[in-house]
Amino acid sequence: MKLTEEEIKLCESMCVDGSPGQVVPLPDGLTMQKFIYWNEVILPSQKGKPETSDGSTASYYELPEGANELQHLISYRNMNAQIGEIFRACYRMGLVSHSPNIRDVKKIIFYAQAELERLEKYAE
Repeated sequence: MKLTEEEIKLCESMCVDGSPGQVVPLPDGLTMQKFIYWNEVILPSQKGKPETSDGSTASYYELPEGANELQHLISYRNMNAQIGEIFRACYRMGLVSHSPNIRDVKKIIFYAQAELERLEKYAE
């Protein structure tokens, strides 16, 4: 998939103040498929190579300043709904009486499958 310069500018304009998790409507001339492609393919490539680690520690495991609950981490990492639900289910596994481990694992699998289908359909 290729994006025109205008489409890239429209995508960039959606990050008004750089706040992860910010919700803004799609501008005219931009489809959700193209925005997803920009967000998952073009934007990461503009940030350079992913950080590497020797396995002992890495800066990507450090908590952002002011983060004191899961929602802060979900917003900071700009997780979509599926990934956010997986993250929550993993964290609370075994901690709540209304959700036995098997229910949490099924929930994780459900949302992981939904995310896989979304990526296969909309991302290259």
